Amino acid sequence: MRKKPACIPSFPTLTAIALVTAGIALAPGGAQAETLRLLTWGSYAPEALIQKFEEKYPDIDVEVTFSNNEEMIAKLRATGGAGFDLAQPSHDRIYAAQLEYDIYKPLDLSKIDTSVMEPSLLDGVKANTTIEGEVYAVPHQWGTSGLMADKTKAPNLKSWADLCDPEYKGRTSMRLKRTILLGTAFAMGENPFEAYSDLEKYQQILDQVAEKLIECKGNIKAYWNAGDDLAAMMLSGEIVGSETWDSTAYKLYNENQNIVFVPPETGALAWIDTFALPAKGKADDAAYKWINFVLQPENVKMMSASTGAIAAVKGGKDLLPDDKKAAVNAAFTEEDIANLKFFANIPPGVEDMEGRTLEKIKAATGG
Repeated sequence: MRKKPACIPSFPTLTAIALVTAGIALAPGGAQAETLRLLTWGSYAPEALIQKFEEKYPDIDVEVTFSNNEEMIAKLRATGGAGFDLAQPSHDRIYAAQLEYDIYKPLDLSKIDTSVMEPSLLDGVKANTTIEGEVYAVPHQWGTSGLMADKTKAPNLKSWADLCDPEYKGRTSMRLKRTILLGTAFAMGENPFEAYSDLEKYQQILDQVAEKLIECKGNIKAYWNAGDDLAAMMLSGEIVGSETWDSTAYKLYNENQNIVFVPPETGALAWIDTFALPAKGKADDAAYKWINFVLQPENVKMMSASTGAIAAVKGGKDLLPDDKKAAVNAAFTEEDIANLKFFANIPPGVEDMEGRTLEKIKAATGG
């Protein structure tokens, strides 16, 4: 792996020739190029943005590995936090993972222009990711999970529980992941996040949720795994409603404005994807440069056009492409935003409990 030396040496001619012969790239001025290894979500590193960054910083090469929350933690856990220089886990996947596996390092906030960030999102992430006075993450993009409905066919679909309403038998969908467990719990009048402090109570809630979702099998046309699967079912009219990421609903709104994102009446579940430094990353300075770069307004527009999510910067909603801005306005009122339920930090053991519950549901439903 190529590293940038602390200072630029004056390479003897033969050494420079040897390095080029060996295939080691040299940046302008003879410095060895540095590699910034990103561990992030699909669409969070669009090629046009990488090219723009590398043009601004010709001594840095960007290498991207696309992943998700579970895989990020697994990859970093397997290496003790090595192999990557900047990761983007969601805000609720840092605290417990750090306590258990020690896979991140504290941020130097003096190297990040936090003044551009939306204060409530910055404060929320800092509160969730501060350990012994050290901050381990800052926000990047945020969005929600909730419901999607064709308002001409399911105008009254407003609750997670409505996915199991006999009125929509055989015409709804959901993804068998933890989001539907949490949403169903809220619909049943429980607060799963408060129950994290009492895992025996949380298991009782999960058992009730499993029973409910197994009973719901007859309502489900198909369980979706990827956004493309869900989009195809909604656009074809095979289903009239589903549990979904808001970004998927926003994209479909542009094709059929009868298909809208519906914040559940108990509150859409909100996530914030962050910037965090892996414990054994080797390119911290390059990572800070990337963070500051992608939070600049003109680059926020490029990123949000790729992700469909709202940047955690002041006025982030206004930096969305016009089509996505219209979809957001069609989905959310100010009351809906005030009612958001941000994912809580996941204590040790909870994901295992949820995993067993999901396996139980899958075994009973064929999901």
